[in-house]
Amino acid sequence: MNTDNEENKNSRPVITTEELTLTTVSYKLLRLVRSFLFDPEFFWYTGSYTEIDWEAYMQEVEIFLNGERDYMKLIGNTGPSLYYITSGGIEIQKAQYLFAIIYLWTLYTVFNIYHKSRRIPPYVLILICLSKRLHSIYVLRLFNDTITMAFLYTCIWALINKRWKLSCVLYSLALSVKMNVLLFFPAFGILLFKTLGAWKTFFHLAIVGFIQIILGYPFISTYPQSYLKRSFEFSRVFIYKWTVNWKFFDKMTFESIGFSNSLLTGHICVLFLFLFRRWCRKDNGVISLLVRGFVGKHEELVRQVKNVTADHITTLMLTSNFIGIVFSRTLHYQFYSWYFHGLPFLLWHCIKLPVPFRFLILAVIESCWNVYPSTSESSLLLLICHLIILVGLWNSEDLEQ
Repeated sequence: MNTDNEENKNSRPVITTEELTLTTVSYKLLRLVRSFLFDPEFFWYTGSYTEIDWEAYMQEVEIFLNGERDYMKLIGNTGPSLYYITSGGIEIQKAQYLFAIIYLWTLYTVFNIYHKSRRIPPYVLILICLSKRLHSIYVLRLFNDTITMAFLYTCIWALINKRWKLSCVLYSLALSVKMNVLLFFPAFGILLFKTLGAWKTFFHLAIVGFIQIILGYPFISTYPQSYLKRSFEFSRVFIYKWTVNWKFFDKMTFESIGFSNSLLTGHICVLFLFLFRRWCRKDNGVISLLVRGFVGKHEELVRQVKNVTADHITTLMLTSNFIGIVFSRTLHYQFYSWYFHGLPFLLWHCIKLPVPFRFLILAVIESCWNVYPSTSESSLLLLICHLIILVGLWNSEDLEQ
């Protein structure tokens, strides 16, 4: 028996103090980093595909391709996305490659937007690439929200380059995929009005509407009521289980009409506050802007275009969207893609917040979105972070243009 015990002791791994020295630990970390950079075995960090909405997209597409034009009968969770290229949605890996391209397209566009603003330090761009949740949304879950935001950020890029008609086309394409881009519309309309005046703004907004009619024509020409009712379903009741931002309320409160109306009222009030007290100060107020837009001379509008800088365009668009996020009826996990890429931009415009605190806010928001299922604590913490950013933007002199 003693011999067996001695053999068992000898067979156990012996950890020497030498293995725990600073030198050996540093060497192993260095070797790990080197492996990640140069060893092909470490090249791919793989995560499993998770079916959430992709199958529903494909079911709706199949129904459409089979000849159904009644929008109420397209049964599924959300609207269609990419289909032909993936053999009816069966080739998931090919779809993931496409969504990876969409991710890179979005990153490229966002980087250019940040560069054009000339207000954000380059190291902030690194933060845009580090979200675990966002990578999951793009290439593991294949949500069509990502397609929407790719078009939307390209729309902002077109606005920055004074390509007004192109920006309207891109905005309408984004809207055709997901209605969340309506959160950008207040700023989008104001920017067009500032630079083009009233009548040209109406013409450019007509482009948005015209494209919506073209894309929806197969449904509008056959079952118009079904299409309008289903595609613009403002009365939709969201599922409490999936909410990320309001879990600290009970289910009854979350689903109540009073709660919904309170959020809508808050959203409208805050938008008007920013409109009257922040977004149009350099225009001598909203009334002066309206007068110039309707009866102003062409020379005045030309001068105004020079004042609408890339930073001003981006700030207004992202702030308008963020206000909508704060008062959103619900936020599901894929909705993180609606505003993640703009968070560093907004935080670095909260000039009264210390830089370390901005990093902390980003980290806390990311951690809240990675809690599954969401809890009362994670939802409350997310709301607090959102409110800190909103107050920071209100106190920022950058918005007083």
